[in-house]
Amino acid sequence: MRIARVIGKLTLARSEPALTGARYLIAVPLTLEELRANSPGTGEELVIYDELGASPGQLIAVSESAEAAAPFHPNQKPVDAYCAAILDTMEFA
Repeated sequence: MRIARVIGKLTLARSEPALTGARYLIAVPLTLEELRANSPGTGEELVIYDELGASPGQLIAVSESAEAAAPFHPNQKPVDAYCAAILDTMEFA
């Protein structure tokens, strides 16, 4: 699982019928140094399936690959990245 900052939403002309009821976000994964510095991030953007309603600027926890499809088991959904949580606060030791 990685932490990413939401930078926008994605709109599709057509969508997979199995994925109705949510939306897609565009987010940038952050390194620990970027999180500590509250930096916008320099990683490659991800398209993330979101059922929680995250907004641009928020930090989210992102599951990828097989873990991204796990919340839908036993149904099969073609998801490669999933918004697992919206993060309110973070503390660094």
